Amino acid sequence: MTRARSGDAGRTWVVANAQTEGRGRNGRVWFSPPGNLYASLLLIDAAPANRAAELGFVAGVALVHALREILCDDPRLAIKWPNDILYDGAKLCGILLESANLPDGRFACVAGIGVNCSSHPQDTPYPATDLALIVGKAVAPAKLFERLSATMAHWLEVWGEDDGFEVIRAEWLSSAAGLGTRISVKRPSQTIEGVFQTIDATGRLILEQSEGPIAVEAGDVFLDQYPKSAVTKAGEHS
Repeated sequence: MTRARSGDAGRTWVVANAQTEGRGRNGRVWFSPPGNLYASLLLIDAAPANRAAELGFVAGVALVHALREILCDDPRLAIKWPNDILYDGAKLCGILLESANLPDGRFACVAGIGVNCSSHPQDTPYPATDLALIVGKAVAPAKLFERLSATMAHWLEVWGEDDGFEVIRAEWLSSAAGLGTRISVKRPSQTIEGVFQTIDATGRLILEQSEGPIAVEAGDVFLDQYPKSAVTKAGEHS
């Protein structure tokens, strides 16, 4: 946000080789050693404040398309609501959104994107993996960023159209992990369970329960469909 407050016009990428204070959702520490991709995109007045959360879905779709060029449209690549990218059930990438009203009246959004290219954290609440483990060879963060910057530019243009988020929403759902299955959503005060039906026009998770559908705005999703085993490589099938 420092760049935004200094007058940056937006559409600006900041890429790091490593991070000493990487953060994930809810203030969690983000594993950030050299060899992985850490990129943040600053947008200014890209959408009204009440639509800022949509950027996470835009970034998720763009990231999946960038990764498909490396993983050859492998169906095990999926998006876990709201903004994690999984491969065979293990976390490969994360997206963190921040937004702020600036003193000059502009509205700033930052999409921070982390991709495990050459390493991944151990002993995490959710299994993790990395591209080198999946494809069996090193994947340069710079090459992935070239793909990501191109796909992000495309999907930002789509988002800016009149029905842009509906297109993004449909594309996101086509890669959604756990769609149509029973999932759990952990929140600070409770755990909610239900069948993942869809996301609504604002990006909320819609769960079907015995008493009817409910909308979930925030929480950590856990999927029953994936075992907690090691991730298979691209080209292999478990």
